[in-house]
Amino acid sequence: MAQPLVKKDDDLDDEMEFSPFMGIEKGAVLQEARVFNDPQLDPRRCSQVITKLLYLLNQGESFTKVEATEVFFSVTKLFQSKDTGLRRMVYLIIKELSPGSDEVIIVTSSLMKDMNSKIDMYRANAIRVLCRIIDGTLLTQIERYLKQAIVDKNPVVSSAALVSGLHMLKTNPEIVKRWSNEVQEAVQSRAALVQFHALALLHQIRQNDRLAVSKLVGTLTRGAVRSPLAQCLLIRYTSQIIRDMGNHSQSGERPFYDFLESCLRHKAEMVILEAARAITELDGVSSRELTPAITVLQLFLSSPKPVLRFAAVRTLNKVAMTHPMAVTNCNIDMESLISDQNRSIATLAITTLLKTGNESSVERLMKQITNFMSDIADEFKIVVVEAIRSLCVKFPLKYRSLMNFLSNILREEGGFEYKRAIVDSIVTIIRDIPDAKENGLLHLCEFIEDCEFTYLSTQILHFLGIEGPNTSDPSKYIRYIYNRVHLENATVRAAAVCTLAKFGFMVEALKPRITVLLKRCIYDSDDEVRDRATLFLSILGNDDGLVETDKDSREFLFGSLEAPLVNLETSLKNYEPSEEAFDVDSVPKEVKSQPLAEKKAKGKKPTGLGAPPPASVSGFDAYDRLLSSIPEFATFGKLFKSSSPVELTEAETEYSVNVVKHIFESHVVFQYNCTNTVPEQLLERINVIVDASEAEEFSELSSKPLNSLPYDSPGQAFVAFEKPEGVPAVGKFSNTLTFVVKEVDPNTGEAEEDGVEDEYQLEDLEVVPADYMVNVGVSNFRNAWENMDPENELVDEYGLGPRESLAEAVKAVTEVLGMQSCEGTETVASNARSHTSLLSGLYIGNVKVLVKAQFGMDNRKEVAMKLAVRADDQSVSEAIHAIVSGG
Repeated sequence: MAQPLVKKDDDLDDEMEFSPFMGIEKGAVLQEARVFNDPQLDPRRCSQVITKLLYLLNQGESFTKVEATEVFFSVTKLFQSKDTGLRRMVYLIIKELSPGSDEVIIVTSSLMKDMNSKIDMYRANAIRVLCRIIDGTLLTQIERYLKQAIVDKNPVVSSAALVSGLHMLKTNPEIVKRWSNEVQEAVQSRAALVQFHALALLHQIRQNDRLAVSKLVGTLTRGAVRSPLAQCLLIRYTSQIIRDMGNHSQSGERPFYDFLESCLRHKAEMVILEAARAITELDGVSSRELTPAITVLQLFLSSPKPVLRFAAVRTLNKVAMTHPMAVTNCNIDMESLISDQNRSIATLAITTLLKTGNESSVERLMKQITNFMSDIADEFKIVVVEAIRSLCVKFPLKYRSLMNFLSNILREEGGFEYKRAIVDSIVTIIRDIPDAKENGLLHLCEFIEDCEFTYLSTQILHFLGIEGPNTSDPSKYIRYIYNRVHLENATVRAAAVCTLAKFGFMVEALKPRITVLLKRCIYDSDDEVRDRATLFLSILGNDDGLVETDKDSREFLFGSLEAPLVNLETSLKNYEPSEEAFDVDSVPKEVKSQPLAEKKAKGKKPTGLGAPPPASVSGFDAYDRLLSSIPEFATFGKLFKSSSPVELTEAETEYSVNVVKHIFESHVVFQYNCTNTVPEQLLERINVIVDASEAEEFSELSSKPLNSLPYDSPGQAFVAFEKPEGVPAVGKFSNTLTFVVKEVDPNTGEAEEDGVEDEYQLEDLEVVPADYMVNVGVSNFRNAWENMDPENELVDEYGLGPRESLAEAVKAVTEVLGMQSCEGTETVASNARSHTSLLSGLYIGNVKVLVKAQFGMDNRKEVAMKLAVRADDQSVSEAIHAIVSGG
């Protein structure tokens, strides 16, 4: 068998590691395989040769048909040997070689003989191999033996048959489903492993029958399961049933929750952990339901076993993402884990504390983390940095200490991903907290003085060019930027030239000095740097009428591509060199929605340099450019807000459609992103018929249909409505997708000429008051509130009716208004009876709005709210109160 890597000798000065398989070649091993044909078999030597063959197969070495057949027939002769170890190796090599149907017959009789042997080890392994290599026709011949094996008294044989059934269920499900009675009997076995495998197989057999699965779980939850492994499986199946049946039954109780809670008192630690994890992952889990699971996990935090501490802190870390207040009781125990010898446990503990800590504990946590960071690997450091980024957004008043910590670790040694995570965090803080801009930019400037990563240097220079000119003293950044022109490679020098030009254009006082610096760059050794310097000098000096206006210069320096970069790349790849030059205007300007595969996979939200600026400006800008490029919508004026996509179809339907609501001062445009998920169809003349009978203030102006929609190639259709100017009109719209279907030949990919008109009913769409509010945060709510005119303040009280918790009420009000929670006030303590939520936003017409909402709950769970609104315009304050009273 393969040996682990071992030391050749104990000489520490000359440590060498070697493998017994080092340097082996397929040809040599195949020659050695002739030993299988010897009249007097040497079991030890034959086992060594089989081990080498298995090694080659598992390393990806390919055997030709002839080679595999020769080895297979040679191996079959080894059934003559009575050596137990060699027989086990024979089973392994036959299973790995996966012989064809013609060859299987040769070995079937030997395996069937072993399957009925008196030696249990032979029986179990023969079952595994037979079920792996035979097809459905031969399977029916041995089905009787397999049924007997499932209920065999020997647990090894029984488990082998059950595991084989799990594998065969994928290829011969009809045969395996006939074994239900035997598998049901095996579920009652006293052997832990048999019960585990039997339960897994029985669930697989019944998985498409929801009622049968529910009955199975209902029967087993009454105490028929002894195996801890089977109990863990049962917990998972129970969780799935709870999800399928919805959050609560009509009685208000969650089905099977009592079983999950009872598992928290099980004697096996794995069952306790599985039950606690299942409870924490329930949809819409309440604080009352979480409490027993959190209590058990808190006990495991002080366990002497590292695996239990790790499992507990990892589960609590996940809970802290959605219910941070529920985990705060464990903070004292987790603080002791910061010094744990296992760095994975320590990292999870510190990131959990960062999520659950309050504003007063930030300074203390920073001191603990400082000593902790030098002992962990980069991958763990990245997790800590991301947690600190979230903490800074949650407690913006603490940005100084958090920014100082990030700048200190930025100077330490580390790999590219680690450094990028720190830089992204600083950039996110600068974007979200205006007061942190100048300090943050200086930290980034100091970093690029000694940065070894070209990518980070160029990205920071680009960011400096956007943010630097808008600071109180832009000149202090020029030295850092110009140093890059002398000390860096050509790529960074070119980026520095662009940044200098942006400062020169935006800051009139710096233009003469920037011009002098750019003139020096004309003599650079790299032609790209020289060309950029010459171009920007022309723009700044407006030589030869290169640009007509300052607006053109700004668009050139700060504007982005008119067409999405993905579309430009695709067009360039498809361009065939010819006498006709590539035309940039031919590049499609429509923003393609996510491809089908990406849409179904949940992605991670980008942050930092790779992310769009606040309020997802890159997506907003793309939408703005797209709409202004369509003649029908070009006269609508400045785009105020674009909503997140709203799904109008189910996930697995044949046509996937979502809609983005674009809000203008006196217009609303619906952008329907359509994807055809049927490979054999081509859709043409796609349009959306919108019925606005329930939206009386809206009148349809125009629509822009989609000409063609091939398989998995997203496209957009548009419908525009007019509404009263500046009024937050609301209403419900029903949508019907109309199109012409043409069948596509799967071989040629060509569509038929004739098509069939068809239509597809979409979900209704609503325009709500929150669509007229952009959720923009403020770094210091108190200062912003005091600076707002108190004469525009309106205060009123509202009854919100019975609620499960204050958190539910806070969330409902925030969603109705569509505003941004400030200073972490979106988090409500689990047992709180009162809470104050601070909200900020930008109302249509670019009117700033601030809201103080004070909530209170009585013993009957009735929630009352006192709402104070301040805005730049008193009519907007009145509008906010009207939204709340109407919502």
